[in-house]
Amino acid sequence: MLELLLPRRCLVCGASGSQLCASCRDGLPPLAPPLCELCGAPTAWPVGRCRECTGRRLEFARARAAVAYDESVRQLVAAWKERGLRRLAEDAAEVVTARVPRPDASALTFVPADRRRRAERGHHPAERLARALAVAWQLPCEPLLLRSGPAQRQRGLSLVDRRRNVRGAFVPRHPVSDSVVLVDDVYTSGATVSAAAGALRAAGAHRVDVVTFARTIRLGHAT
Repeated sequence: MLELLLPRRCLVCGASGSQLCASCRDGLPPLAPPLCELCGAPTAWPVGRCRECTGRRLEFARARAAVAYDESVRQLVAAWKERGLRRLAEDAAEVVTARVPRPDASALTFVPADRRRRAERGHHPAERLARALAVAWQLPCEPLLLRSGPAQRQRGLSLVDRRRNVRGAFVPRHPVSDSVVLVDDVYTSGATVSAAAGALRAAGAHRVDVVTFARTIRLGHAT
């Protein structure tokens, strides 16, 4: 009955039928090689480190994302995170599995939500994405991290302040072994996933690979 009263429409083009139609899903901007080997930023040619991550201590071994964060992706992420459209996690997972190779790991985990923001949204996008990817990649999904306390929003902060804001923000639930895939919805500066990866490594993880649905592309990132 709800479908009859409020038919679903694609959040990108407005066509009826689904929240993300097949045409718009296929048309989401890809992050194609060449990429920075470490952080996954698009580059003019293959490099080990690009301008964006050179000189930074990043705690993960590699970061990869499925799509570039443009206006169409911004609309999807906003609807997914702020409007409670939880099923978009499954759409996002389909895009990720189609475009990002499955990392060689023994388990998936996710960047934990701030308790207040999770209560406001009623769900945690990164966790839902991680659990959908775990099914597709046939890996266990485990909540390996906790927030050490409430954090200021990253939105609007400078790169330096972003790194400072999440320093010590995560603690492991228990010792970790082997290799882990750390999942988040959007890679913006890398500060959050690096801090979370550092906590996993301190708990014993041998390697942490980061996978996100989207990635912000900065001007002048290429090397």
